[in-house]
Order: sequence, then C-alpha cells, then structure tokens
Amino acid sequence: MQKKLSLAYSTCPNDTYIFYALAHEKIDMGKLVFDIRLNDVEHLNQAAKKGGVDISKLSFAAIGHLMESYGLLRSGAALGRGCGPMIVARTGTDLSRIKSGKIAVPGLWTTANLLLGLFTDNRPTVSPMIFDKIMPAVAAGEFDFGVIIHEGRFTYQNYGLECLVDLGQWWESETSMPIPLGGIAMRRDIPEEIIRQVEAKIRESIEFANRHPSTADNYVKTHANELSDDVVRQHIDLYVNDFSIDMGPEGESAIETLFSKARQKGLLPESSQRLFACENY
Repeated sequence: MQKKLSLAYSTCPNDTYIFYALAHEKIDMGKLVFDIRLNDVEHLNQAAKKGGVDISKLSFAAIGHLMESYGLLRSGAALGRGCGPMIVARTGTDLSRIKSGKIAVPGLWTTANLLLGLFTDNRPTVSPMIFDKIMPAVAAGEFDFGVIIHEGRFTYQNYGLECLVDLGQWWESETSMPIPLGGIAMRRDIPEEIIRQVEAKIRESIEFANRHPSTADNYVKTHANELSDDVVRQHIDLYVNDFSIDMGPEGESAIETLFSKARQKGLLPESSQRLFACENY
C-alpha cells in the first residue's frame, strides 16, 4: 500500500479540467492515493518553497528556484502560444514609465513576474497580489501597471484597461518558441517508479477530460468563481493543449531557454540538476 501523496493545483479552469478525472477517480488509479489541495498558484509556489507538498502545479519561475528539491513532470503543463501574461494599464499610460512606475504582479515567483524582469531588463519595483485583484487595483489608480494572467486576457477591457505588451507575443518574437507558464513538479526524493505512475495518470486524466469535456463542468465552475461559461471555455481551450498531454522536445527546449535567459540576468539561481523528476517514462 503506497502512502497518500499530497497533490496541489490551482483553482483555475485549466487545472480543474486537467485533474477532474484523477480527483474523482474516473480513471484507474492503481495504488495511487492523493490528498488534494487547491489554491492560487503563487500560494502553491510558496508552499512548495517550504517543501510541504509532494506534487504541485508551480509557475515555471518557481520550478527554476526549486530545482534542487523538485523535478518537472512531462504532463499537466500550461505551455503554448498566444497565452502569455500581459502588461495592462489605464488608457493613455506611457509604457516608458514602467521602469519607475508602480507595478502589480500576481506573485514574486510567478512566470509573469520573471517575464517582466526579462522584458524590462532589470528588477522593477513590484507589488505581489492575488491575480484577480490586479485589474481592479490598476483601474482604481492604485498601480500604474499590472501584469495579468489566466482569464485576465479575456476580461481586462471590462475594467477600462488597455494591453501595452503581450509578454507571450514578446517571448515568441524573441525566441520563436512557445511560452512556458506553469508545470507539474514532484519531489525528487520520491521513487521514480511512483513518479512515472503519477505522470501517466495525469496524462490519462487529461485524455479523459478531452473525450468527455462536459463531465468536468460542475467541478470547473465550482472553483471558477464568477467567470462566465464563455470565459471558462476560452480559458480551457487556450491553456489545455497538446503540450499539456506531453510537452515533448519543443516544450522542453522552451523551458530550458527560459531558465537560461533568466539565469544570465540573475533572475534565477544556477542549478546542475536535470529538468525532469525522472528521465524516461
């Protein structure tokens, strides 16, 4: 009998969609048993920093900080094109002010904040806050700029804001690669046999959801707060893709490129650890 593994993922529609079948045992779980926890992604990043969870959805920036204790899984990632964070502001704001302006970010260890540092080529002064509080705060004039993630790309105009930079598009123009946002990481001290089993079950969970998309609706909507059905569907369609099932060589190369660029700028620590929690399926 294997011990219960703690598994944490975000309340965002892409994660609840991905993990629905696994969480509700719609697939054969074998001997795997999970203690499931849901929270905002930056909360998950900081919890993993304390080493308090076996398996967790993490921002790739957080994974870059935690390479000594966590390794990446090949399934479950949010990685793709046209899905990156955006820098938004009130209409008429001059982007040239960003290096001195007040900026709200969805967490210090989020990939959004890492991309901001790469884009500005410095360490701008930022204030971390829960991602869904950023747009109202920028609209109210509490911040000059906000870096938004998740469904914010579909709703920022509702707050009278404009997009000054799509950091995903900027990344793609700089590298010709998809943008790595977040992935599933697992403690390196867990046996590789179990790591492979978990990786396989996440893939099966995604494939189940893709075959039976409506079965996850109630679970997704329960955690999606006030999002409309249309925004939920756009969110899932954008962030759950072929890279989520298996990131493959292209996804791996994109992640390694992100880490390399961030390390060159001193935004991530150096590490000699391999990227993945185990090398082969």
